[in-house]
Amino acid sequence: MSQPLTLTGLRGDNPLAFLAALGTLRVLSLARPDDQPRMSWTIERGAWRPVLHNLVEVDTRALPEKIEEVLREQCGPEPFQFARNTSVAPSEIAPFVRAAVDRASPVDRRCADFAAAFGCEALTDRQGKIQDTAFRTMSGAGHQHFIEFMLTLCKETNAEHLREALFGPWRRQDEPPSMRWDPIDDRRYALRWKDPSKEQIRTVRGANRLAVEALPLFTTAPVNGELRTTGFRRKTWTWPIWDAAAAVDAVRSLLSLQALHEDQSDRRSLGAIGVTEVYRSTRITVGKFRNFSPARSV
Repeated sequence: MSQPLTLTGLRGDNPLAFLAALGTLRVLSLARPDDQPRMSWTIERGAWRPVLHNLVEVDTRALPEKIEEVLREQCGPEPFQFARNTSVAPSEIAPFVRAAVDRASPVDRRCADFAAAFGCEALTDRQGKIQDTAFRTMSGAGHQHFIEFMLTLCKETNAEHLREALFGPWRRQDEPPSMRWDPIDDRRYALRWKDPSKEQIRTVRGANRLAVEALPLFTTAPVNGELRTTGFRRKTWTWPIWDAAAAVDAVRSLLSLQALHEDQSDRRSLGAIGVTEVYRSTRITVGKFRNFSPARSV
């Protein structure tokens, strides 16, 4: 068994980095379910950093290559081929959902899990489009397509992209696509000395690719006629940081804790189950795009 491995490029207070950490755990769990990879968090370099446990014959050098292999062999593009965006009519997503259900098995739930994360064809908005995930940040404006960007990331991300994401430093020099989950992607003109629309967005491709693989941990579900996304209360996303080594199913439970959404979190009760920090970010809309604000501790 290897020693615990700290992912020094990821930090718990950045929405994109937190999703990338979860995506890493989920991918490794798909690859070695019997080993039960686990994740905890520790303070290092002034921030909460994820720590991987129960990695067999995988070290800092080999991890990006191992994840690239798993992504290529077990995390294919099938969930990202039914449409360019999640904002579609029920008739456009229903065939994908039915096929995902028919295909699902104890050893292959990939399409079904993504279908549950994308939205619900039973609920629609005023335009007749399905109600979809609160993580959706774009829907075609400016040639930015939510599902199509996932497909591109799936096809074009390599081990070197993953290495920068996992171990840093984040240089943010990769070309698009960006899923717009990094607060730095909020590039409003009022906050800059020149028009950002004339500059191409630069990002950390590996972090975006890993973050996509975290979406199945944030299932959507109808509640009183409205679609809700795990971890969200209206436009506010709240997530935990924990200090005990937790497997992916335990993490799934932590993400859905009702106690996280109190106006003032009960640190004593949360601490009793290993939650040491709670972060909250607001989804903001600027024009036709959404972004996430820098997280704050609550």
